[in-house]
Amino acid sequence: MADIEYRLPQKRELKTSIPGPKSEALTERRKKAVSAGVASSLPVFADELDGGVIRDVDGNQLVDLGSGIAVTSVGASAPKVVSRVQDAVAKFTHTCFMVTPYEDYVSVGEKIAALTPGSFEKRTALFTSGSEAVENAVKIARVHTKRQAVVVFDHAYHGRTNLTMAMTAKVMPYKQGFGPFANEVYRVPMSYPFRDPEGMTGEEAARRALSIVQKQVGGENVAAVVIEPIQGEGGFIVPAEGFLPALSTWCRDNGAVFVADEVQAGVARAGKWFASEYEGVEPDLVTFAKGIAGGMPLSGVVGRAEIMDAVHGGGLGGTYGGNPVACAAALGALETIEDWNLVDRALEIESIIKEELGSLADSSPIVGELRGRGAMIALEFVKPGSKDPNPEAAKQIAATCLEQGVAILTCGTYGNIVRLLPPLVIDFDLLRDGLRVFAKAIEEAGA
Repeated sequence: MADIEYRLPQKRELKTSIPGPKSEALTERRKKAVSAGVASSLPVFADELDGGVIRDVDGNQLVDLGSGIAVTSVGASAPKVVSRVQDAVAKFTHTCFMVTPYEDYVSVGEKIAALTPGSFEKRTALFTSGSEAVENAVKIARVHTKRQAVVVFDHAYHGRTNLTMAMTAKVMPYKQGFGPFANEVYRVPMSYPFRDPEGMTGEEAARRALSIVQKQVGGENVAAVVIEPIQGEGGFIVPAEGFLPALSTWCRDNGAVFVADEVQAGVARAGKWFASEYEGVEPDLVTFAKGIAGGMPLSGVVGRAEIMDAVHGGGLGGTYGGNPVACAAALGALETIEDWNLVDRALEIESIIKEELGSLADSSPIVGELRGRGAMIALEFVKPGSKDPNPEAAKQIAATCLEQGVAILTCGTYGNIVRLLPPLVIDFDLLRDGLRVFAKAIEEAGA
């Protein structure tokens, strides 16, 4: 595995309290300039990021266990991303691919088609955000099938546009007050091993979900089944083995499009290029974003050529979709993942997390489960002696970690999940340091 070089020292260092005076001053400016509807998880303002370190404007160095919500997998300033972006910016920042195309868009399409599951012929369309990718996958599926119904799952998160809000399960903060939402979206139970009846298999969970589809929607009316192979905002839920293949088979038998929303779990994050690979599932369409471009805004849909090409000319696109600078960044990020073997490094990160936290997960009265894959691991917090969600513990632990210079994120339908999403390039000693702060915070919360 290649050695990773860093610009900033990869260590946790606090020079002020969190937040420091400069961050506090910026917060006051922010209140007067930025909508209150745009919230931030951390009260510090970033100055420089490198590897697994966030350096704030007060000079504090925090351990980054969030990666900008799984975006900066290759780091927030990966050399090959920076170099390609600089070269691209010097040539042109925009043409609109629908007006004047450029090679890097085509190169990203070729590359992503080769990396996603399935040896069949594929096509790609590029957009800007994960929400756009998911919404366009639905559009494509509807044109291809000439049907309208979309099946989604409990605990799902698919985005913040009107259609993707309808597809998202959690009301607060994503949907509250923003309706009415798009229709023809049907929600069914997810395979959630920690909360399903004991012993329920993936196949049984799939039958439970699909029986509702058959009764309430009708297989002949379903355009697409859309699912995250590992749910992100919903709590890093890994469905029981057999669940995803059963859904894929049902789609094939009923003429529906199986869409894997890999916006968070894809692009090496979960220890494979795409999380669908774990059970050999070959989705008809895959949506991607987040980790694809090293922090630059880029997303897309890739899938079977006959499905992608069903849309009439001009039916897909967007002014900024597949921006040339973002495409250049994506090529740099993908090259970095390959050169530094970050797919395998994600698995090493998983091993370290389980080594540092595994015994605590078994012994702490407030930890219900440690789960996830690769560098996408979460702990579900419960009230002692039960499986009742404990969001208070998750919030307390996150706050304690932040005070000690470790940035972690919470999530989950019940707000009781702490998720670990370190950059795939994080220094392993730094990772262990951050995890030990996290472990101590869990011990204190459970005492």
